[in-house]
Amino acid sequence: MVVRIGLLTEGGYPYVSGDARLWCDRLVRGLGQHEFDIYALSRSERQEDEGWIQLPPQVSRVRTAPLWTVEDDGVVYGRRARRRFADAYGELAAAVCEGPGALDGAALGGGAGAHDDPAASAGVVADRFGSALYALAELARDEGGLAGALRSEGAVRALERACRAPGALRTARTARVPDLLAFASHVERALRPLSLDWYEGDGLDSVDLCHATAGGTAALPGLIARHFAGVPLLVTEYGVQLRAHYLASATVGESPAVRALLAGFHGRLAAEVYRAAALITPGNTHARRWQERCGADRAKLRTVYPGMEASRFADVGESAEGSGCADPDTLVWVGRIEPAKDLISLLHSFAEIRKEEPKTRLRIVGAPADGPEGTTYLAHCRALAAQLFPDEAEGVHAVGDNPVSFEEIGGPEVPSLAEAYASGAVVVLSSVVEGFPISLVEAMFCGRATVSTDVGAVVEVIGGTGLVVPPRNPRALAEACVTLLRDPERRERLGAAARARALELFTVEQNIAAFHGIYLEIVSHSPVRRVVVDDEGEPLPFGVPAEAHVPGRWTEVRPMAAGRPRWAAGAPVRATVPVPAGEGAR
Repeated sequence: MVVRIGLLTEGGYPYVSGDARLWCDRLVRGLGQHEFDIYALSRSERQEDEGWIQLPPQVSRVRTAPLWTVEDDGVVYGRRARRRFADAYGELAAAVCEGPGALDGAALGGGAGAHDDPAASAGVVADRFGSALYALAELARDEGGLAGALRSEGAVRALERACRAPGALRTARTARVPDLLAFASHVERALRPLSLDWYEGDGLDSVDLCHATAGGTAALPGLIARHFAGVPLLVTEYGVQLRAHYLASATVGESPAVRALLAGFHGRLAAEVYRAAALITPGNTHARRWQERCGADRAKLRTVYPGMEASRFADVGESAEGSGCADPDTLVWVGRIEPAKDLISLLHSFAEIRKEEPKTRLRIVGAPADGPEGTTYLAHCRALAAQLFPDEAEGVHAVGDNPVSFEEIGGPEVPSLAEAYASGAVVVLSSVVEGFPISLVEAMFCGRATVSTDVGAVVEVIGGTGLVVPPRNPRALAEACVTLLRDPERRERLGAAARARALELFTVEQNIAAFHGIYLEIVSHSPVRRVVVDDEGEPLPFGVPAEAHVPGRWTEVRPMAAGRPRWAAGAPVRATVPVPAGEGAR
């Protein structure tokens, strides 16, 4: 059965750099029996300049649109269109400002609205937001775009009225003109997919299903295709977009009013995406709990773990039973160096470990996160390591070194990722914030015993094959590491169990098989939307039979002399726009 999938991405596939690029590429390449149309939203000019990865032949077309640039669509509304916009945008703003929602402004200190029955009002507000969103989409289709209207003075006035209305969030009521302008700018950027020409004329209206690789803005084209053409929507979230927004908003300098408004908007959008989706596939139970809290129906949720390439770690994992190449006195940390990884606690924990096991060494393998924050944090960690652990020398005439080393993949000591994990007896994860812990799964593929903090999906991933301690607790982390350093047999048992668990749950093959089944399930429950007509334009009953999705000599329609169709040999009738030669490596 061939399924035509509209793959919706934001800031990722098919660009060389971006989120979920590897996962999307593995999925598309692994499902060669299906057809993929890619609809990609880019986040920066640099991302577009870097180009695309080489695309497989099952990708029929790629359509892109930027979210990073301000474009004037040149659309001028008449009086009736301005009235339609004012009504729809006013309703959207009122829904954002009004009442309690899934993790709305109260989650960020924004306060709660004055509602006696939050449960009863939540559904009303959700319907209000969804209706306003689709009214804006219809206006964009009829008039040619929304960009100018969303940045207009009328939009700011509508926001101000919503913030001042009775029942609005208390923090929203404090919004001033600069706050309203900042929020309006964000909403304009987030709603740009409503103005795209992706929904008619053999666009998303012609696919069998839309697969959004994230929630939020990435799923908006799927919402609109569902609204206009009834295309079913599948949403995959390996990192819940709403959670990511809350974490990011805590570090930016926006006012409390803007934060409350943004929280309300993203909370309403997430709830609408979850409501409209045919199925939702979180990557772990931690993400699943967030989705349920944000309004997702439990019956729609199917956990599908991310797929990772186990073959890269096969040599290390298969030889790990004897721990032959591992230094029994070395701890290894692998990851991106940033504050969320809490290397400060790890270094203080290592000071405790050295008191019990003086020969122990710590290898920190990774590069700083992008931007000045990552570089500053790495410098701080290096300074702390030098302070806690002065260089040591075996004799008065020897040159000492520090028991903590900072290294990057590709250097002479750590030429590959697999060898980084292989270099130590225990792999440590010290994070205070974590979604799906990729480095932990890689260590499991390598057959390594692990000590991790209890954050995100760590406990679910480990499943009893490693030691887990509370975050921000250096003493507990030290005690767990010392326990494993002193017990090589236990390390070996845990490492073998970890590798077996990873091979069962976290491989590319299980991920691809799961989505293949989900695609077929969604399509089998969705009505056929293509209408076959005769020469006079009249619809033909049973014009698209059940076997239309089956590859082979079934589905080409040839009219008979009397105008009635007959089925003849041929390939399925599909209208596609092929990717030009060389486009994949642009």
